[in-house]
Amino acid sequence: SWTVYMVKCANGALYTGITNDLAGRLADHNAGRGAKYTAAFGPVALVWKTRRKDRSAASKLEAAIKKLARAEKDELAAGRMKL
Repeated sequence: SWTVYMVKCANGALYTGITNDLAGRLADHNAGRGAKYTAAFGPVALVWKTRRKDRSAASKLEAAIKKLARAEKDELAAGRMKL
C-alpha cells in the first residue's frame, strides 16, 4: 500500500508527497536526499499521513491536497478536516 504524507519543513512550509516506505522517505528528506524543496528547507517533521491501496489513489489524493489553501492544509494536519 501507499502512504500520502505531509511534513512541516524548518521554514514552516508544508510539503506533501507519497511513498511506499514512509520511514525511509522521511529519513531521505532529513538527510537532504528527498525532494529539492525539503533538501533546501529541511529538516522536516511528519504532521499528517494516510494510506491508500495503490499508487494511483495515492497520487490523486496528493494532487488534491496540493490544491488546498494553506489554512485547509493546517486543518487537515490538526485532524479537523477529513479527505
